[in-house]
Amino acid sequence: MKILIIQQKMIGDVLTSSILFEALRLKYPKAQLDYLINEHTFPVVENNPFIDNFIFFTKEVESSKKALYKLTKVVKHKKYDVVVDVYSKLSSNLISFLSGAKTRISYHKYYTTFFYHHNINRIKDNNSKAGLAIVNRMALLAPLDIETTFIKPKIYLTEEETANSKHFLKNHRIDFNSPLFMISVLGSGVKKTYPFSYMAQVIDTVVAETSGQILFNYIPKQEAEAKSIFNLCKPKTQKNIFFHVFGKSLRAFLAITQHCDAVIGNEGGAINMAKALDVKTFAIFSPWIDKASWSLFENDNNVSVHLKDFKPELYTKAEKQYKNEAVALYETFKPEFFTDKLKAFLK
Repeated sequence: MKILIIQQKMIGDVLTSSILFEALRLKYPKAQLDYLINEHTFPVVENNPFIDNFIFFTKEVESSKKALYKLTKVVKHKKYDVVVDVYSKLSSNLISFLSGAKTRISYHKYYTTFFYHHNINRIKDNNSKAGLAIVNRMALLAPLDIETTFIKPKIYLTEEETANSKHFLKNHRIDFNSPLFMISVLGSGVKKTYPFSYMAQVIDTVVAETSGQILFNYIPKQEAEAKSIFNLCKPKTQKNIFFHVFGKSLRAFLAITQHCDAVIGNEGGAINMAKALDVKTFAIFSPWIDKASWSLFENDNNVSVHLKDFKPELYTKAEKQYKNEAVALYETFKPEFFTDKLKAFLK
């Protein structure tokens, strides 16, 4: 049996959907299990022992109808028996439909039902700690007689990556006898980034409570924004921030993160990757993101806060409908709302 899973776009999505491979491998140990993803997300699933092959949705495919058509031919040539489309957008609809697979599965949308043999309705309410993002992904495997189970996403680092990252941190005077925190200072965009002055207050609290060492998660092109947050921190806090100590690649970031006591800050890829490395997390959700879906495996080690937790009266419709109001809503989401919760987490 040959099975293809399709999950394009963000790192967090690709990492979360990787749980399907572990479940599939348990059910079909001899099957060929392949993953179609955006090429920039590969580092979070690199070395995953349950995935046999990768197909990349490149920037060229993203911007060219001709390149997309070529990709559909590549997929069809591989003669998959099953295609599971987690992404479920136009590009993946076409890839799935033209694959020729005898079993095609995706989420139910009235305008794409003819592309698939099984159209799965998303669950909207969930009492599980796993989070709806996990629950709904596992539901896609029901047509393959795989019962819902809650597998946690995992990232697989090599011994060499672990050793090299520890050496790197020691060379930059990181003391492994003192707490070390990674701060997710910036989200994937303005509408997913906690206001700079508020984030600085959060970092001040972390240092005041723990005297811990602080690393910032940012990429070189974000240096000016990260520096702005650094400058808003108290002078005492700034002394504990190792501003220029960061991973210059995604795998380097992952290797460094595994040595941290916790990742704190904007909910998103960094938080999801930390959970996959079994590193504790404290996530600050954007006001327009559905916490029920993405607060994965919430417990004492994985804590999250959302404006809706403190100001439920502001929400008269689904969170995603507030996307254009995110910046204004962020301004009402003051750090004081969750300072006690943060302090309890740090203890």
